[in-house]
Amino acid sequence: MTGQDFDRRDALRALTALGVTGATASLLGGTAEASGESPLDLEFSVERRARPFDLIAPKFVQLDIRARPGELAETRVRPRAPFATVTVEVPETGQVVAGLAGAGVSVLGTYDATTGQVGIEITTGGGSTVVKTAQADLRGPFGFAVVINENAVTVLADTGAGWRPLLTERDQVRARIDLRDPAVLGKLGYAYGTRSRTRLGRVRAGYYGQAGVRDPHVVQHADGRPYIRHGKLYLTMTNAGLGFFQQAHWAVWTLDLANPAKLEQVANLFFERDGVVLGDHAGQIVRDDARGRFILLMSSWGDFAFNGVHVRHTATHADVLSGVHVLPTRRLALPTGVSSWDPALTRIHGRWHLAFVESPAQQPSFVFHPALAAAAPGADYDSGLTLLGADLSVGQTEGTILQRVGGRWYLFASDGDAREYPVYDLRMRKLGTLNAPYGSNIPHPMLVRIGGRWWLPTFDGTQYAEDVLGYGGHGDFILMRA
Repeated sequence: MTGQDFDRRDALRALTALGVTGATASLLGGTAEASGESPLDLEFSVERRARPFDLIAPKFVQLDIRARPGELAETRVRPRAPFATVTVEVPETGQVVAGLAGAGVSVLGTYDATTGQVGIEITTGGGSTVVKTAQADLRGPFGFAVVINENAVTVLADTGAGWRPLLTERDQVRARIDLRDPAVLGKLGYAYGTRSRTRLGRVRAGYYGQAGVRDPHVVQHADGRPYIRHGKLYLTMTNAGLGFFQQAHWAVWTLDLANPAKLEQVANLFFERDGVVLGDHAGQIVRDDARGRFILLMSSWGDFAFNGVHVRHTATHADVLSGVHVLPTRRLALPTGVSSWDPALTRIHGRWHLAFVESPAQQPSFVFHPALAAAAPGADYDSGLTLLGADLSVGQTEGTILQRVGGRWYLFASDGDAREYPVYDLRMRKLGTLNAPYGSNIPHPMLVRIGGRWWLPTFDGTQYAEDVLGYGGHGDFILMRA
């Protein structure tokens, strides 16, 4: 029995436990879809809503110790990408510092009860500089956290009602240090301490988790079948950072088919390009069984500065569905002369098809629409893509998804102006819209068929602490079912 057969049978057992019927043909690549079934006949409703929130991703804790006394303890435990968190229990009112430090360089968040100030302090060869401060009244016991998202540093506190940001800064940090540079980050480890006699408690550190999630895209086989392992559906999502697009990063999650309320992050994905490590996101992973590889496509939001976006890609034999990965990527040659994002790849009738978003403008406002391209028959996914069509009549439509329903292939997208999910054929002719709730932001219509039922994981625009962090720390995870 092959490993793939084992995974499918394992998934079937989970579905059978739920009392789901008709799963066998669907999960084993059969034709369980009803003959003539149309996506326009499906009616979706919200099954569950959740808000994943973790300053440290639960499976990616690198350090968990009791604090040692001292002004600054450098642990030499290091993250591989500038997306990291240190939390410190502070049992009594006093002083605390935490962040990254090593080789005479440090990026720290600080709190001093005597002045009632939190601050962000950068130390380089040129000396120490406090780049930003804010007033705060933190009385012990409380939790103190410092989060690194790209070059943004955020200081948070938990006084009993959950983590709330006190201040954040990116530009002044970047002016003094570039944490995206592996040569810089490679010298910095998690650090903590106190500049008084304050007693500290538990210290935890590891890869940053998320303030919310968005852009769900089911991991799939090349032919469009969902990737299921050990009874769990795999999907990628953008982990919302504490700030704008650059502060987010990409992660792999699982949805337990026996318990859809169980959503778990299992991998962190970062990307190396132009000499730095970034959190590019909003993409897709395809398992190409014929060549024993994973194909990863993502959007270049990791260094977005209103100067364009493009689709990047890589292929690897590594198991990117678990662990921490830093992968080099290349720009994907798309048949467009403008910006692009939200790639969706599937091999249809032996030919790779790639849906994406074209964006002729990001300033003074974003303009974007769905498009579809295909490689030559028999060619690889990145070879000689030609444009099959685009919908130029819309200006706020993204979240492209390729999916087969009733034996026919469709392109699904999300129209933020019309507040609906348009449905296209493979000539990019609009056929109608999905009958599904449309929430805030521009939720993606990620259709997936499991166990004879259609599901639609998506997200909304619910923000986290927008008053301090600004736009970008959104969304709730929403699971719909037809």
